[in-house]
Amino acid sequence: MKVYTRTGDDGTTAVFGGGRVPKDDPRVAAYGAVDEANSALGMARAAIASAPEGSPLRALDDDLQAVQSLLFDLGADLATPLDSRARTHVTPVDAADAERLERLIDAYTEELPPLRTFVLPAGTQAAASLHLARSVVRRAERGTLTLSRREPVNPQVLVVLNRLSDLLFTLARVANVRAGVEEVKWTPRR
Repeated sequence: MKVYTRTGDDGTTAVFGGGRVPKDDPRVAAYGAVDEANSALGMARAAIASAPEGSPLRALDDDLQAVQSLLFDLGADLATPLDSRARTHVTPVDAADAERLERLIDAYTEELPPLRTFVLPAGTQAAASLHLARSVVRRAERGTLTLSRREPVNPQVLVVLNRLSDLLFTLARVANVRAGVEEVKWTPRR
């Protein structure tokens, strides 16, 4: 099977369930940002994998792999219009997914010092990659909101994306703490 099909050479792409839309369609932009976030998570996982054997950073990997799988489901949910018969092949995100993310946030927050100021997206390579993924998830959230104003989307997608960005912020902080790297606090310019 060839990777290229040439069917998108005219600037359109197929949506799951049939039909073609322009590649700058809000639906494509939303699930494209989800794909970018997943790639950024792959970079974070690579940074974590390069940590020394026995590093507490490595314990984050299983949760990040689960988040990547969740993002694939979420992307498929976004790529498939709610009225499409193809939705029978999609595992939509739901309230239980958001609750699982909340439990992870709560558990990881226990490791962190209280946040008394804004922190810059910096520190270790893993933390910086997690911050990048967080910002891309925020873009996916904005793109999903734009899409939802044009056509119906699963409302849990917005909830899960919102929770996921909170989790990634928390994990970025945890990555720095576990590596013994102090967070870079924002100092307002005067």
